[in-house]
Amino acid sequence: MTAGQITSMAPPAPPTSGRLLVAPAPDYLAHLNTFGPLPATGGPQLLDQVRRSGLTGRGGAGFPTAVKLQAVAAAPGVAVVVANGAEGEPASGKDRQLLVDTPHLVLDGLQLAARLTSADKAIVYVRPDAAQAVRRGLAERMAAGVDRIPVTVVEAVDGFVTGQETAVVSRLNGGPARPQFVRVRVTERGVDGRPTLVQNVETLSHLALIARYGGAWFREVGTSDSPGTFLATVHQARVGAEPGSIWEVPYGLPIGQLLAASTDAPLEHLHAVLIGGYHGCWLPLPQALNAPLSAAGLAPFGGTLGAGVVVPLSSSDCGIEATARIVRYLAAESAQQCGPCQFGLPHLAGLMSALAAAGRTGNVGTGVAALAALREAVGLVEGRGACHHPDGTARLVRSAMDTFESDVMLHTQGRCAAQTHGGV
Repeated sequence: MTAGQITSMAPPAPPTSGRLLVAPAPDYLAHLNTFGPLPATGGPQLLDQVRRSGLTGRGGAGFPTAVKLQAVAAAPGVAVVVANGAEGEPASGKDRQLLVDTPHLVLDGLQLAARLTSADKAIVYVRPDAAQAVRRGLAERMAAGVDRIPVTVVEAVDGFVTGQETAVVSRLNGGPARPQFVRVRVTERGVDGRPTLVQNVETLSHLALIARYGGAWFREVGTSDSPGTFLATVHQARVGAEPGSIWEVPYGLPIGQLLAASTDAPLEHLHAVLIGGYHGCWLPLPQALNAPLSAAGLAPFGGTLGAGVVVPLSSSDCGIEATARIVRYLAAESAQQCGPCQFGLPHLAGLMSALAAAGRTGNVGTGVAALAALREAVGLVEGRGACHHPDGTARLVRSAMDTFESDVMLHTQGRCAAQTHGGV
């Protein structure tokens, strides 16, 4: 297939059952048959469609994509664009599945981002288990002659904080893959000291669809404040490092509706749900079952969707123990560059573990002391870190204290209502 043959193809109609993971195979021909060739639209016209769409970043921060694109385009110097598929969040699997199943949608979006920012360099920063799929896709595109600029694949370093924007730039500049305290934003000075766009791979996939079908089409689903769809990694009713199944859902879908469709536990057997991943928040059930999965819908509960992780917790499991396991993991993932992260997070982890253990061992004194120290320690790490890792961990702990308040009180009395224990 030649580039001329590709350009002359009639674009298929927009997909109706899902938007992102709808191609029957990952190869380029299947991609073309599903979505058609990448349109020539660019510049102000495409940027206007992105702005009209209301597309926001799907990597966790939720920053308006059009604003970020415009900032890089306006910065002095020739830009670099980076597709961020590091996915350091261990409870998430959506970026990997997108790269393996639909790599060309991501690569289309990367070329569009380069077009919008006048970049001459593009990089896919990807976890190793998805790198081969990306390389295979790039070889197909090279044979078809469809990409304006060449793309380099760089394998990401495994770790919770390694996908953060400044950590990605540091790694691509030959430094450590950890967040950096910088006075100048990477949109002004990033890779090679040039204006740099670091955009999540799911965001780039949506960009590729907006270029084909427009901003109004994108807003046909979702809510006014959170338009479009997002990929959710939904687990079964347990907390663990392995990601669950991937669901594409419209913003505004009630939590209970997603859980009813995706989990094997009856809703009445669920005690809580973790929304947003390990830096997210626990929400109580059944109180939050009708909460819409959107920025406005989760705000009353103090939650955000983050990278779209949804982990329900069974009524037979202990939320304090589940939180202690996560906080221990987060403490071990410290960037080791400031006191709140290096010393505060291990202290938090130890206190959470002590509180969890008190419920199993009947040690009343330990539970009471751990809770008092925990409440003080959470405040000491917030807002003082070199990056947001301490803040995200503190947010998780605070949400556990609120959502599992009755369980916390039981643990201070040396008791636990859970029927199963995962160990502390």
